Order: sequence, then C-alpha cells, then structure tokens
Amino acid sequence: MMKIDKDKLIIGAAGPVLALVSSFVLTVLVLLATGLDPIEPIRLMIDNAGYSDVQVLIVNYTGILYLAALGVAIGFRMNLFNIGVEGQYRLAAMVSALVGAAVDLPGPLHILVIVLVAIATGALWAGIAGILKTTRGVSEVVSTIMLNAITTSLVAWLILPKNFGVQPAGSNDLTTGQIPESGWFPGIDMGEGGQIYGFTFVALALGVVYWFVINRTRFGFDLRATGESESAAQASGVDAKKMIITAMLISGGLAGLAGMPILLGESHTYSLAFPVGVGFTAITVALLGRNHPVGILFAALLFAFLEKASSSLDIAGYPKEITQIMQGIIVIAVVVSYELVRRYGTRRQQQKVGEELAAGGAIKTDKEVSA
Repeated sequence: MMKIDKDKLIIGAAGPVLALVSSFVLTVLVLLATGLDPIEPIRLMIDNAGYSDVQVLIVNYTGILYLAALGVAIGFRMNLFNIGVEGQYRLAAMVSALVGAAVDLPGPLHILVIVLVAIATGALWAGIAGILKTTRGVSEVVSTIMLNAITTSLVAWLILPKNFGVQPAGSNDLTTGQIPESGWFPGIDMGEGGQIYGFTFVALALGVVYWFVINRTRFGFDLRATGESESAAQASGVDAKKMIITAMLISGGLAGLAGMPILLGESHTYSLAFPVGVGFTAITVALLGRNHPVGILFAALLFAFLEKASSSLDIAGYPKEITQIMQGIIVIAVVVSYELVRRYGTRRQQQKVGEELAAGGAIKTDKEVSA
C-alpha cells in the first residue's frame, strides 16, 4: 500500500487555497473601499452561471484557457517562463485560418491540416525564443515579450485587405475569409444553450497526455530534471540545450492549439473580434493550478466563470471591471501565497530532518550506554 505524505499533500493544496481565500478577502476590501456591496456582485455572477447559455460559454472558454495553460505549464516544468503564449496563440490562429480558408479538402483531412498548421506556427514562433536562449543566452522572458509585440504588428499587417485580409461588405471588421464547412469541428448541441466546442474534449484529452508524458516517460523525467538543475541534468547525460528548444517547441505548439476551439467550432475565421489576452490569463491559470493538469482544469474553470458570468454586472449597476480586479488580485495572491507556502515547506522539511537526526542520535546513545 502506497504511503501518503501528509505534509506534502497539505503543502501542495495550501498554495491554491491560500491564494483563493486571500484574493476573495482583498476583493471584498476593494469593493468596500469604493462604497459597493462586496457580496452582491458575486451572487449575481453565481445566479448568471445558472443559465444554460452562460454555462456553455464557461465550458467553451475553459477549453481555450486549458490548452493555453498547458503550453505555459510545459515551460514552467522546464523552468522556462514562456510569456509569449499570447503571441503564439494569435499568430497560429490567424495563419491556420488563412490556410483553412484557402484549401478545399475532405472533412477530416481539412481539419487535420488546420490543426497541424496551428501547431507548427505556434511551435516555430516559440522556437525562436528557444534558439536565442541556447545560442545567445537571451532570456526567454525578454525574447517572448518582444515576439508578442511583433505578433501584434504582424497580424495587423497580414489581415489588411491588400495582403490576406477580407473586409465583409458593409462592415468595418477584417477577416481571413470563411473556412469551408469541411473544416468545421463538430460539437455537442445543447439546445437553447448553444453548442459546446468539440475541440474542448480534445483539450481534456491533451491534459491526460501531458500528465502521462511528464510523469511516466523518460522525456518527462529529463524535462523535469533539467528544470530542477541544468548542470546536474547535463552531468547525467541530458542535452540541456536540446531540452530547452524541445520544451519551447512543445509549449508553442500547445499555445497554437488554444485558438482551435473557437476557430473550428464557431467563428470559422480569424477577425478583429478574435479573443485576446488568452495567453496572459493562461499564465495565472498554470500558476494557480501548480502545473498539474487537474489543478489547471479547475483554475481554467474559475477564470472562465469570472469572465463569462460577469456579463450582467453592468446591468445591475456594478462595473464589469470587478472581474478584472479579481483576476489581478488572484495573480498577486498566487505569487505571494506560493512563496509563503514554499518557505514554510522548506522550514518544515528542515525541521523533519533535524528531528530524524536527533532521533538517530538518541538511539545511538542508548546503544552505547547499554554496551
């Protein structure tokens, strides 16, 4: 029977719980300071989440955040901070939409081509940061931030009508053209609630694959070992530079998939209305979920709830920005809480080692006395 380390279990759960509780308390204090009822907005969001259409929106957005957060988590497990998930996600969505609208293939093959293009685009864009880090020592934080800025300008240029964009008649919007129906990914019809994206279930399946690869394969062991100590991993025969590039490619590939649920399930085109900020939210989701696929799922569900269930706040006289305040406070709470828990865990581990050493010394002394 496997022995459960209670201290490890408590410390693992303490970070997210402390972050959520402290963020709730801080949000209440902020609302009180502005003269607003701190409980009513939360009640309104919970009531709003009772409607079937809002529930579908929450589930769909959870899948999008989950894919992006898995991309972030791969980097974190490698001790890489891939801030460029936002740029990788947007560029991949646009390029795959362009290719999807330009080709005419049988259904499954059409979808496969769009998905592969998205993976390749995200991976290549993230790979630039990996190559810069391994060949020039450029921090992935700096390079991915710059790549995000380049993505914004590149997407704006590509979507111009004189390049690859299409402007629908009588509209100010710009799109990449409509993907034929053969490139649509089927979903689950929820009646009046709308449709759950079929790719949401692909996202969940990838969470299982992520867990298996990280915890049950040699590659996952090498990735975690390199993240813990690059020099130690090299001493054991792991090519650290190769692992960095590989991790960035996988991270970018998963980020590229984050746009597929909405692209293949609803919009069938990339336009100016395509969701933005997904990659930045995914960083917090991965942190709150402690890079574990189950934790990330619940964190993605929480942020999807905050995003989609807040639509009625402005109607009730509350600023919708309350949810942005809550998300921002969660970010701060996650960082502070996890650092406090880490320090407590270190002290607890040192204490346990001291107790074991003291117990060993006592046993030795008793034996010496009896001798």
